[in-house]
Amino acid sequence: MDLENIVMQIIINSGEARSHCLNAIREARQKNYSKAEELLQTAKEALSRAHQIQTEMIQEEIRGNGQPVSMIMVHAQDHLMNALTVRDLATEMIEIVKNQDIKE
Repeated sequence: MDLENIVMQIIINSGEARSHCLNAIREARQKNYSKAEELLQTAKEALSRAHQIQTEMIQEEIRGNGQPVSMIMVHAQDHLMNALTVRDLATEMIEIVKNQDIKE
């Protein structure tokens, strides 16, 4: 697979994960906690795929087979970091919503 397709896989998987996290928050707001957890798990799997691709690229660079940094690669890294942040925030927000529901 060429570099552009590899980088696009990071973007696609990161975007999928971000969307699942936001949908998980929406489900939690509707008190659909099992669906929220299911969506977080799906997001985790997409993030794992993106991270695996990133790790393989890093390992190739360590072996001396690195690729030049391009704007699309920077864009992919932005997507991945954003998705990781959204996942962390979604996890915390869902716990807050659950705890408020328990107290009511």
